[in-house]
Amino acid sequence: MITSHRRTDDEVREFDAPPGLPQNLQRVLVDLIELHLQGKQAHWNLVGTNFRDLHLQLDEIVDTAGEASDTIAERVRALNAVPGGRSDTVTASTTLPAISPAELSTTETVDLITTRIYAAVNTILTVHDDVDAADPFTSDLLHEMIDSLERAAWMHKSENRKI
Repeated sequence: MITSHRRTDDEVREFDAPPGLPQNLQRVLVDLIELHLQGKQAHWNLVGTNFRDLHLQLDEIVDTAGEASDTIAERVRALNAVPGGRSDTVTASTTLPAISPAELSTTETVDLITTRIYAAVNTILTVHDDVDAADPFTSDLLHEMIDSLERAAWMHKSENRKI
């Protein structure tokens, strides 16, 4: 079992994290790292109408994904497990679809990145109940990430919305 310390009243006890907890967090981690990388790829290769605003908005998404991946990796370490963030690990296990290495129009980028944000959120939602059952504190971290990512997706996809 993976252990970390928990305080209950006046005593400190070891928290035995089931093996599935770091494994579930690893699934979230690789998608957040991939979202960060794809956001930068889109940021660098963006062209078209409303370039500047989308360029800056992509930086915000990249920052959100980067901070979230760091939080997850550090939580895995706090559980005495080892997070895997190497490029080969991310490539082999992400659920996000690949992104084009070419220039991307602003309209296309909005749709591509929104899809990838929702893919990362879906991974978090997929593991959520198991994480919550194992460690409600870690589940709270996931709630914050879902909120931040879904807000970013809403702001981003509104760029292409027609009424």
